[in-house]
Amino acid sequence: MANKIDLDGRIAVVTGAAQGIGYAIAERLLASGAAVALWDRDAKTLQDAAGTLDRLGKIAEVVMDQGDFASVTEAVKTTESALGPISILVNNAGIAGPTVPLVDYPLEEWHRVIDVDLNGPFHCCKAVVPGMIARNYGRIVNVASIAGKEGNPNAAAYSAAKAGVIALTKSLGKELASRDIAVNCITPAAAKTRIFDQITQQHIDYMLARIPRGRFLKVEEAAAMVAWLASQENSFTTGAVFDLSGGRATY
Repeated sequence: MANKIDLDGRIAVVTGAAQGIGYAIAERLLASGAAVALWDRDAKTLQDAAGTLDRLGKIAEVVMDQGDFASVTEAVKTTESALGPISILVNNAGIAGPTVPLVDYPLEEWHRVIDVDLNGPFHCCKAVVPGMIARNYGRIVNVASIAGKEGNPNAAAYSAAKAGVIALTKSLGKELASRDIAVNCITPAAAKTRIFDQITQQHIDYMLARIPRGRFLKVEEAAAMVAWLASQENSFTTGAVFDLSGGRATY
C-alpha cells in the first residue's frame, strides 16, 4: 500500500500527463488529494487518460504545446480558471529523438528535441513561477534522466537536453531558495513506456544492461518520489537531484 502524501487543497500541473510516467504521477497526486491539470499536446490520448483519472479527483484537461511559450501561458490561464492558483508543477513531458551517432544526427531533430525537452520546462517554469513567488509557496519537480548525468551514446540531443534540465533545476532552486518554493529534479533510468517506440531495440538493450537492478523503472516508483517532492513536507531540500537509476548513477 502506498504511503499517504498530504496534498489536500493543492493545485498541480503535470505535463505529458496522458501516458507513461506523467499519467502515473497525475494518478498519485490525485490519490493524495491534489486537483490536477493534465497538460499534453496529444488531444486524443489526453481525453482517454482523463476518462480514467477523473474518478480519482478533480482534473482539468489542457491541450497545449510546451515548446510554444504562448501556448504555455494560455494553459496557465485555463488551469487557474478551472482549478485555482498553481502550487505544484511537474515538468515531465519529453521526447527521445533518434538514436544515431552525432555525425548523422539530423539538425531539425536536434532542434526539435531541445525545444521540447529543455525549452519546454523553461517555458513552463517561466509561466508558473511568478504566481508561486506572489503566494510565497510552490513545488517544482523536473523529470530529467540518468542520460543527463552520464550521456547515452547515440542520443546526443536527449542527453544534452536532460543535462540542461538538471542545471536549470539547480539554478532556479538557488534563485528561489529564500522563499517557500522548492525546485528539484529526478533522474530516472528508463521505464517501459511508449517512449520505447521512438528508440531502437539495440538502445533499449544498452540501457537495461547498465542498470544494476537488472530491470527497468516502474512508473509507480517515479510517481512515489515525485509525490513527496511535491509535498509541503519537502520544506528544506531544493536544487537537488534524486536518482531513480536502479544503482546506475555514480554521483
